Amino acid sequence: MRIDSVPPDLSGQPVRSGPGMLETMTPLLLPFRGTWIVENSPARRVPSHGTTAFGSSHAIDFVAVRDGRTAPVRDWRTAVATEPVDRFYAFGQEILAPAGGLVAAVQDGVPDLVARRSPVARMRYALTQLSRARQGARGLAGNHVILDLGGSFLVVAHLRNGTVAVRAGETVTAGQPIGRCGNSGNSTQPHVHLQVMDRLDPFAATGLPILFRDYVLHHPDGTEQFVARGLPDTGTVVEDRSLSGRAGAADGAPR
Repeated sequence: MRIDSVPPDLSGQPVRSGPGMLETMTPLLLPFRGTWIVENSPARRVPSHGTTAFGSSHAIDFVAVRDGRTAPVRDWRTAVATEPVDRFYAFGQEILAPAGGLVAAVQDGVPDLVARRSPVARMRYALTQLSRARQGARGLAGNHVILDLGGSFLVVAHLRNGTVAVRAGETVTAGQPIGRCGNSGNSTQPHVHLQVMDRLDPFAATGLPILFRDYVLHHPDGTEQFVARGLPDTGTVVEDRSLSGRAGAADGAPR
């Protein structure tokens, strides 16, 4: 398997960049181990989730994959009904702090929902989205952690019920476990959602641009491409390389 090294820039990803833009993007580490596929990337469009509400303009999602699949099973429920969340590779995987900071807020105790890959099940679920929005952060982000990065706030959302491992007021380091991947909040399949905002209150916040450090792109032809700084596009498979070989947390914010 060939590994190509990419210089420290946006590594060819389709991001609108200009003088000084890299300096304005919040650098993060990928918050997981193993291979995950990118969904709803701001490299593809902004706002990435179709709205600027709740500080989500530059949000990004990741779903765990193995051999191109998010779950080892596909059956009649995949086509027309809901599915148990524990059949998905992402569910229960350890989630790591993407940057060092002060824990500004946490939410735990939100039940994990059944998964919905079926278009029929997704359509029914979409009809209830307004009611979740009315619940605020609990209904949208589910179990989550918000880190104060010193001038900006990082949200790690949709954690598994009962697994949030940090408390408000605690200082965490990049790479420190903060919970496990779940399917709580506004989520149809176990995944992790990241976004950076300019203030703690998502109802008043503006989303901020992000980039990631020290990861590998897994190409369909089996080759790998190391990226020092970049923003992976929707549909690409990525894997963290900053934490490889480390048993614990990284030091503070990403270098």
